[in-house]
Amino acid sequence: MIATQQDKTIVVTYDLLGLADGQTANVSLFCSENGGTSWGSKLRYVIGDVGEGIKGGYGKQIVWQLLEERERLTGDRISFEVRAMLSSKTIISADGFEMVFVKAGTFTMGCTSEQGNDCYDREKPAHQVTLSDFYIGKYEVTQKQWTAMMGSNPSNFKNCDNCPVEGVSWNDVQEFIKKLNRKTGKNYRLPTEAEWEYAARGGNQSKGYKYSGSNKLGDVGWYDNNSGSKTHPVGQKSANELGIYDMSGNVYEWCSDRYGSYSSSSQRNPQGASSGSIRVLRGGSWFSSAEYCRLSVRNYNIPDYRINGNGFRLVVSP
Repeated sequence: MIATQQDKTIVVTYDLLGLADGQTANVSLFCSENGGTSWGSKLRYVIGDVGEGIKGGYGKQIVWQLLEERERLTGDRISFEVRAMLSSKTIISADGFEMVFVKAGTFTMGCTSEQGNDCYDREKPAHQVTLSDFYIGKYEVTQKQWTAMMGSNPSNFKNCDNCPVEGVSWNDVQEFIKKLNRKTGKNYRLPTEAEWEYAARGGNQSKGYKYSGSNKLGDVGWYDNNSGSKTHPVGQKSANELGIYDMSGNVYEWCSDRYGSYSSSSQRNPQGASSGSIRVLRGGSWFSSAEYCRLSVRNYNIPDYRINGNGFRLVVSP
């Protein structure tokens, strides 16, 4: 890192290395008046390669407007430090979908202790699952996004562009994804059931909540007690630990897996049952009671089933 004064600014040049493809960092600049013995709060009057969403590379630059914070220059041993944290929040894809990076990790899937006595047999046994990196939609796919791709809107609760699309079957979603991938040249897909639950739990940032982002469902989700018997625009409730919205309530979300019973053995990137036609749904919906919006609860249906409480969100691998 190199800091140089240019007229009334300080220009800090640094290299941001070690990020995987598609990863970004949250970059901040700090100033010390005593040679690095102590650091104050991050500098505020900065522009350039600073803040959220900074991509890796050499020769990054931050420009500090020093006259706006001249009180930070009272010492006689001024030094600077660039701090970067892996961004687990939103990246904006070129395809109009906001995706959240979920770092690889291992978690306990199924009926864990915070679920109390609410678990059904199909959530058992709890078991260890290890997943690779992936990106998942910050929001459920909306009516506007569906209509732009498919030319029509199957939803019951129309005239709400930013409400999640609903009334779509698993098969309908596969057609949407095929069209999207042909248009973009990418490999969007539905999340596996394990990816869905890991993301809903907050990934490696999980705080062990019962619902996605809170122990109080009303803070994070639309369900039978607060929905007014309809869906709501995505992102109106609080996000979970990874910055993902509406994973408890609003609409059930299709997963890629065939439904099958859990095994007690540890698994890596599980894909669901190897046979059968029934597909997994997760998360609960606007008409669900609280127990069906829990992180571990499982639902399922035939792949051509349509109802005004079923939607989806996208996943793409790095």
